[in-house]
Amino acid sequence: MNALDRFDEPAWVTAAATLVSYGLILAVLFALLFVVPFLVYSQTIA
Repeated sequence: MNALDRFDEPAWVTAAATLVSYGLILAVLFALLFVVPFLVYSQTIA
């Protein structure tokens, strides 16, 4: 077995995994920066 055999997957799989992981990072950052402060602020006002 060659060390490069594990990189034999198609390029679209790598591109899709990159887009999914980037989307997950953006979703987590959006939640931390906008959703959590909104929920905290809305609870303190009520």
